[in-house]
Amino acid sequence: MSGRPVSGPHRAERERGGRTKAVRLGPRSVAALALVSAIGVVAFGWPLFAPGDSGITTHAADAPWLFAALLPLLLAVVVATIADTGLDAKAVAMLGVLAAAGAALRPLGAGTAGIEPMFFLMVLSGRVLGPGFGFVLGSVSMFASALLTGGVGPWMPFQMLAMGWVAMGAGLLPGTARLRGRAESLLLAGYGSVASVAYGTVMNLQGWTLLQGMASGISYVPGDPLGDNLARFVAYCLATSLGWDLPRAVVTMVLTLTLGGPVLRALRRATRRAAFEAPVAFEDG
Repeated sequence: MSGRPVSGPHRAERERGGRTKAVRLGPRSVAALALVSAIGVVAFGWPLFAPGDSGITTHAADAPWLFAALLPLLLAVVVATIADTGLDAKAVAMLGVLAAAGAALRPLGAGTAGIEPMFFLMVLSGRVLGPGFGFVLGSVSMFASALLTGGVGPWMPFQMLAMGWVAMGAGLLPGTARLRGRAESLLLAGYGSVASVAYGTVMNLQGWTLLQGMASGISYVPGDPLGDNLARFVAYCLATSLGWDLPRAVVTMVLTLTLGGPVLRALRRATRRAAFEAPVAFEDG
């Protein structure tokens, strides 16, 4: 008896009852993400270890080099993820659509008092697309939003890295294939709130070095012992950014708890319709 592709009501029934397959990390994706993350950690943290007489004491000079290195690394992550998972051009197209949506969301709050709905979409999209595409999505969304809002500056490559880590972390959370419903929303809300504060803390490393040489208990002192500079950095975060980071965490948590379920279902439905990693199913005629 011959077989035929499942279509019509049979296909709809399979889509309603089926589950989206998790996008897993393969060896190429792991290597690409580890490389770009290692470069990011060095880019953020090197001033803490720089000697006082090095003459290189801020991130302003290294931002163009970081941006030049980041673009090919993002392409390498995309190629590695496609090679490991078998995703095709439809996945890249969806990545572009979500990046445009994230860039459009950022100006709505413009960072005012921590009202940044962009984080909510990045966390949910990273959960559905997986860590590899999640990292690329966060980075590209931040790049596009900087072009849209005129926020291009030495901070931009650092923002791209930090947002990429936020979305990648969502893709690394457990229970991708099994956890659904309220439990998943609670997990993502908790992660989103922590990631929102962590983003602000990591980004402070980029701006904090500009305070070098000031007679203040929170300024960066090149060449000082690591412990002393870390103590000043903690004081700097508490005094400057916590008032933005905590509202951002609350906004991300509230949006995830209220809208997370429908948005996750819509994203997973879109990935199923795009046939991400889905083999063709046949039934008896």
